[in-house]
Amino acid sequence: MYNKKDKKISILFGLSAVCLAYGFGFFYINKHLGLSEIVFLLLGIISLFICFFSFKKISKIPLKLFKWEKILRTTLILFSLLVFLIGINYLAYSLPLRWDVTKAKQHTLSQQTIEFIEKLEQDVKLTAFHVGIPPKYLEDLFSEYERVSNGKIKTEIIDQIEQIGYAAQFGNVISGKERKVIVRSGDERRDIDFTETDLTEEEITNAIVRVIREKRNIYFLAGHGEYDILDEGDNGLSDWAKLLSANNVTCKKLMLGIRENIPEDCDVLVIAGAKNNLTEKEEKNIDKYLKKGGDALFLIEHVIVTTKDKPLTNDEKKKNPSLNNILNKWGVNIGDDIVVDLSSHAGSDVGSPATKNYLPHKAITQGLDYTFYVRPRSITILKNRRSSILVAPIVLTSSKKASWAESDRTLDVRFNEAVDISGPVPISSVIWEEKEEGDNSDTRIIVFTDADFLTNIFINQYSNAKLGLNIISWLSELDYQTFIDQKDIKIEKLDLTSRQKRKIGFILFLMPVFVMVCGVIVWSND
Repeated sequence: MYNKKDKKISILFGLSAVCLAYGFGFFYINKHLGLSEIVFLLLGIISLFICFFSFKKISKIPLKLFKWEKILRTTLILFSLLVFLIGINYLAYSLPLRWDVTKAKQHTLSQQTIEFIEKLEQDVKLTAFHVGIPPKYLEDLFSEYERVSNGKIKTEIIDQIEQIGYAAQFGNVISGKERKVIVRSGDERRDIDFTETDLTEEEITNAIVRVIREKRNIYFLAGHGEYDILDEGDNGLSDWAKLLSANNVTCKKLMLGIRENIPEDCDVLVIAGAKNNLTEKEEKNIDKYLKKGGDALFLIEHVIVTTKDKPLTNDEKKKNPSLNNILNKWGVNIGDDIVVDLSSHAGSDVGSPATKNYLPHKAITQGLDYTFYVRPRSITILKNRRSSILVAPIVLTSSKKASWAESDRTLDVRFNEAVDISGPVPISSVIWEEKEEGDNSDTRIIVFTDADFLTNIFINQYSNAKLGLNIISWLSELDYQTFIDQKDIKIEKLDLTSRQKRKIGFILFLMPVFVMVCGVIVWSND
């Protein structure tokens, strides 16, 4: 039977466990033995010995068989629980499984970044400079890059004041107020300054892209009213140029009228919405460039529309050329019409069709959501082209019965079966010609009958930006993933000192142990 003396021994045993836990816990947290820690450890050990000898005295040696069995069972239970506790903690640290419960998933790399990092072939080194205790989010972010990269990415966080000699190896003196990450691979290096803002995954990933990928040069034709890569207004292409730059693509302007030929280092020529006709010399230079295996993107500007009471002048009809003098030689013809879609369009403008109707082309259209275009024209594939030229539409209007290419430019939107092209209407095509063995590389051309969808005002809507990057990726003949800068998010973080981390770790460890000890005490006294 359970008596009062047994109850006192159980209480004493519980107090000894508390004293030992307190003593060992504060030794772990403070990293030294103080007077209070020593006192509690001694009290715990003395209490434990008192319990042991009192138990032997009560049990009247020799102990009965059932007492030995009970002690053995208790020992086995304690041992099993201890093994379970150690095992579950080991698995938590070693397994790659993660559960990020933050709203913005700020402790987990995006799937796009993970897929890119896992395919890394070059070694990359990330060095962060931060005076004092580094923020927890920075340590977590670096740990994720190391974990995912399978050893390809190494990280370090340096205090430039304490390790001034090491910091000096990186060239320019880094002040104590400056926070910076230096990304290196081989001889390439990119610096990220996060002094004023928190460091983001997009900044690190884009910097890695720049140090490992071969650079590409994109030339934008100028001099004919084209959209400008330096224009930061609504109708400029500066946002697109910045996205391309983040993917290690250099954007340059080209005045072909004052040059004899297109530069030799041109990987892709872009004609973005020419509003005036090109000269015959310029057209010949472009045709020569394409025949030699050059790659190009044609963004054709929409036709000018009017009303019935204001007929178009001859000059207005010549504006926004179709560039058919060049494109007809490559198997396509651009119509002088406006593609409309009554059932799927952006806003209230039926002349701005929104679509997800893409023909399969993994490098260009895979994973795209809706894209939309402002008054695009129709594209017709010509039958009398060279047999070596392959042409296929890549973007068409969504609707079959409710979309068509409207030939009436007076805004009288009404389908005329005799002159209008019924839907779904192609508004973009890809052209490819493989050269004979021994010639230069193949020719790749993409034609869109709208340039507005990549301007600053529209590029961040739907999947327009992703499509714009995919186009250049395929044209520049580099089969790699492109990255889009994400909108800034507020990083919710809790920065802890090393002592606070140990304190939390000990509390988390102690909680299941305490429950386990209480359970054993109750069970042993039944």
